[in-house]
Order: sequence, then structure tokens, then C-alpha cells
Amino acid sequence: MLIYKKPNYLLLKASLLLSLIVFSAYLLYYLGLFGLIIESDKSKISLVILLIYFISSMHWFFNALSLDKEISSIDSPNKNTLIGRFIKEIELKSEYGSLNKLSLLEDELSNRHSIGYLIVDILLKLGLTGTVIGFILMLLPIGEIRDFDPQILQKLLSTMSGGMAVALYTTLTGLITSMLLKFQYFLLDSSLSQTLNHLNSKYP
Repeated sequence: MLIYKKPNYLLLKASLLLSLIVFSAYLLYYLGLFGLIIESDKSKISLVILLIYFISSMHWFFNALSLDKEISSIDSPNKNTLIGRFIKEIELKSEYGSLNKLSLLEDELSNRHSIGYLIVDILLKLGLTGTVIGFILMLLPIGEIRDFDPQILQKLLSTMSGGMAVALYTTLTGLITSMLLKFQYFLLDSSLSQTLNHLNSKYP
């Protein structure tokens, strides 16, 4: 059964999603939330998470551009793309090794996205690490309590609130960025899966 090729809107979808992310980031910066997170997080893990996410998003958009060229080469095979070379080779030797070549093509294209899912896991783990560090900072002052002087207790509560801020902000930053990046790479995987299914049905 031939699975027809769907219109390729990957670049449009990626550009729209990136525009929404940039606008949301600007809105958070305008509202002062970025400054609040960075100032409240003494461990600076939130800043590291945001920098990693920014670099990863640039990598994701580069992969989207590359995959868009690959999908476009189905209609006009280009030797500069993997799919273009695959189609030209299959058309020359249609009776031999098409399944093996398609499997190699799938591995090569999907491996480009593997680093994205690794970074998703790293962002999540960094958020959890910040949670642990925040709770440590929050609980450390408890051991320093010797009496119930209101001034000492006020300082201890201030220190504990700072530890809680580290725990909450790093967790929140890690969760949001990891979910966003995972959705971004899911968009690439979905388009790649549709393309490979079409090729598999066209060149069995």
C-alpha cells in the first residue's frame, strides 16, 4: 500500500514554534521573571539550564532546516542530501538492497536527533540537582540553632527561604525547558517518521 507524501510544512512549523518561544522569552524578560529567577537562585543552576536550552534550540532549528531539505529532495532528488542519494541509488538498482539502504537511511537521519533527547534528560537532571542543593541549603541552618533568639531565627528563616527558592526555581526551569525541547524534537521525529513511511511504501 502506497502511503502518500504529505505537504512539507516542517520549516513553517519550526519557524512558528521558534517565534513563539522567542516571544515568550521576551515577555518573561519584560515582566522581570528572568531576573527574579537568576537573582533568587544562588546556585546559578537555573542560568546554566537556560543557556543549555538556548544553545539546544539553535541546534534544533538547524536540524529542522536540514530535515526540511531532506524531505524536499523526495520530489527533486538532490545528491547533497541523504534522501536524494538514496532515491537515485534505488532508481538505478531498484531490485537490490532497498530495504537495507532504507534502514541505514533511517538510522542516519534519526541519529541527528539523539543528542536532543540527551539534552532533554540533562536539563531534567539539572533541575532535580538544583532541588537537592536547595533543600540542603534550606536544612543546613537548622543545625546552627542554639537558642530561640528572634534575631537569630529571623536570619535562619531568611537563609532557609533562599534555599527553598533555589529548589523551586531550578526545578521549575528544568521541567519547563525539558518539556519544551522534547516537544521540539518530537516535531522533527514526527515529520521524519511520515517521510520514512512514504519511502518505505514507495520503495519496498
